[in-house]
Amino acid sequence: MYEQQGRSREAIEEFQKAISLSHGVDGVGSLGHVYAASGRVREAENSIRMLDDLAKTIYVSPYQRAVIYAGLGKKDQALVFLEQAYGERSLTPTSLRFDPRLNELRDDPRFQDFMRRTGIPL
Repeated sequence: MYEQQGRSREAIEEFQKAISLSHGVDGVGSLGHVYAASGRVREAENSIRMLDDLAKTIYVSPYQRAVIYAGLGKKDQALVFLEQAYGERSLTPTSLRFDPRLNELRDDPRFQDFMRRTGIPL
């Protein structure tokens, strides 16, 4: 909610708490997206590396990487990870349809095609 209100500092603090409380499992993708959306590219890229490290020991949904890449404006990578997440059944139609972190992708014909192929209304 903080991120959508433009309160990046508060959003970052809350996601950092979530990561700490979950021992590094929950909130990394969301934190990376806030960093990316607020122009903190280095921190966003560090979040991707953190996900890579986590994936060595536990399952990490590609959706987390997708939202970070969407925030960085790297649509190609975001779409690759969305496809992968869909293939692994690690996302929900509601996430795809309403997640504001994907708003930058919604006008992209490739995203629209992806939504059609998955049967999720735009």
